[in-house]
Amino acid sequence: MKELLARVPRFLFFTGKGGVGKTSMSCVISAALAASGKRVLLVSTDPASNLDEVLETGLSSTPGQVSGLPGLWAMNIDPVQAAAEYRERMVGPARGVLPEEVVRSIEEQLSGACTIEIAGFNEFSRLVGEGSATSEYDHVVLDTAPTGHTLRLLSLPSAWNDFVLDSKAGNSCIGPLSGLKEQRLIYEKTVACLTDPGRTLLLLVARAEEITLKEAARASVELSEMGMSNQHLIINGLFEAGTDDRVALAFASKTQKALQSLPSSLAVLPQTMFGFHPRGLTGLESIMGAVTGKSQVYKAGTVDRLRSELSAVLEKAGRWPDLLDELADRGCGLIMTMGKGGVGKTSMAVAIAIELADRGHQVHLSSTDPASHILDTLGRTVPNLRVAHINPLEETRKYVERVIEEKRPFLSGEDLALLEEDLRSPCIEEVAVFQVFARTVAQGEKCFTVLDTAPTGHTLLLLSATEAYHREIARNSKGVPDEVMQLLPRLRDPKYTRILLVTLPETTPVHEAQRLQDDLRRADIEPFAWLINQSFAISGTADPSLALRGISELKYIDEVITTLSRQTYVTPWLPGEIIGREQLLKLIRQQRVDT
Repeated sequence: MKELLARVPRFLFFTGKGGVGKTSMSCVISAALAASGKRVLLVSTDPASNLDEVLETGLSSTPGQVSGLPGLWAMNIDPVQAAAEYRERMVGPARGVLPEEVVRSIEEQLSGACTIEIAGFNEFSRLVGEGSATSEYDHVVLDTAPTGHTLRLLSLPSAWNDFVLDSKAGNSCIGPLSGLKEQRLIYEKTVACLTDPGRTLLLLVARAEEITLKEAARASVELSEMGMSNQHLIINGLFEAGTDDRVALAFASKTQKALQSLPSSLAVLPQTMFGFHPRGLTGLESIMGAVTGKSQVYKAGTVDRLRSELSAVLEKAGRWPDLLDELADRGCGLIMTMGKGGVGKTSMAVAIAIELADRGHQVHLSSTDPASHILDTLGRTVPNLRVAHINPLEETRKYVERVIEEKRPFLSGEDLALLEEDLRSPCIEEVAVFQVFARTVAQGEKCFTVLDTAPTGHTLLLLSATEAYHREIARNSKGVPDEVMQLLPRLRDPKYTRILLVTLPETTPVHEAQRLQDDLRRADIEPFAWLINQSFAISGTADPSLALRGISELKYIDEVITTLSRQTYVTPWLPGEIIGREQLLKLIRQQRVDT
């Protein structure tokens, strides 16, 4: 870490998948800089920020001194609140002027992930683009950097002209763009700073896991193409087995295999490694321990403590056999696993589909994974189970080509470039696969349909609004298919649809799933149950460090059980890869894996 600290520029941006430790790593680097005598401002723009908890300091939207660490100031920018204020600035003038239905449609178009991202960028761009806002600090550290999509939008000339106000162009993210003009100068200065290697360093945070390293590689390439070429890779949570515990040895082996297959775009970057911290990096003592490299000391009796506390928590959790009986009871219908990438929703969907097929039910499994890959994972075909494949990349490509060709004759070169970038937004893939999704959902009338992918509540509401519906669905159709007309009623029918939210027993994945649940509820869709996946607490480990991790998980398991979900089911962290029928079924047929 000394080499990293010796050459950092003034601005540091942290990015990475949810749950990889961006906040922890940004706190460690900020604390190290402050301890060296620098004046540092740490800013979080993460909607699921736990910066207050990590720093043990109450924070607000203005800089505040961190208790116990002179030289470090911190603040939270709540992008959800910023998006709400941004949305009201855009919609407020229309209230009482336009029909209520139209106002609601505009509000929904301003309720997606793109609006939150733009609104968050709008807030912290003041800290970067307005020199006076941070002039008293030697370093400004931002937890959660803008995506390549946002930077591309802000670098296109047409983003600043009246084209963005004309919804006839077919844009999906027209709402977020409509407020850009007023901030043009600040945004231009911010983007210039982000792409200046002398002023900004991008820190890509990943765990030693294949999926998070691939995500970091994708972000590295995308942001490099936008000019953020000064990059540094931080690999967090390196685990080394200190015992001969089966779970510990398997976890260490999995870590090493991930590092050995490091994507080439990451292998060439400067790297800093941080070890595994069972309780996470919470509190100044643990943060400064990471700064100095001090090892954690484990108290005797950790394994016994986990087993004692685990019993009380699991008493409140549901039993997998009961869930499976309830899912199978109707004999047909739709089952969807939903959640952020990397939480294991595909594995859960496949395991549930196998179980239902084993019980003699006809099951249609649809996944974003290639069908052949699923069959290879199973090792053989399964009686009663039919596997299909929704290829979102192919559906999106065809959708984008269709929209661009339709609009090309009416747009200038700059306007066409803006439309092409807008069509790369997070919303587009969901819109593109919408009709395929609707057809798949309809199959639940005759058999069990198990899906591991679905539109968000925002997209469903966007497509159900009259204006957006006709623009995105009916535009190239001679009529609206019945399965599309029936989609929302089917998803809202708890007898037809069972939505299972999948998460990990950690703060960021849990709170991301909570936001997803809130999103669905806005569309009047109620999740059926939560599935907490990959828990060390119930893995049967006898390793003290992993047992301590298990104890830290209990807080989040209890939060889900008591405040977020009506039904909660927990699955263990399993040694090795989840490959083959037996491993898949272990996920849902065992309440605990014994050593």
